[in-house]
Amino acid sequence: MRKLNKGRKLSRRIGPRNALLRVLVNNFFLHEKIKTTEAKAKELRSIAEKMITKAKNVDLANRRILARDLTPKMTKKVIEEIAPKYSDRMGGYTRIIKLGPRHTDGAHMAIIELVK
Repeated sequence: MRKLNKGRKLSRRIGPRNALLRVLVNNFFLHEKIKTTEAKAKELRSIAEKMITKAKNVDLANRRILARDLTPKMTKKVIEEIAPKYSDRMGGYTRIIKLGPRHTDGAHMAIIELVK
């Protein structure tokens, strides 16, 4: 039983799964919109929204938390460009648009983007 275990496994062990999510969140903040599978988009949403919330109240501790998973360039972009756009918003910074199944393997695809 998976009691109190949050998150999706994405058919990977913990190391590759964390690496995948780290790359996804960096690319998401770089392009502000990516196309991926529905499960990865839902998992990415929770990580990205928590990072934006931390970037809104920037102090040394929050900056270090962001720098742990983001590249220095993305950390600066999130703090200086993305977070100020959502200063009056309490949450819900991302939108997931479902696209339907992928032709090759039938995986459900989605676009995740930042809300304007």
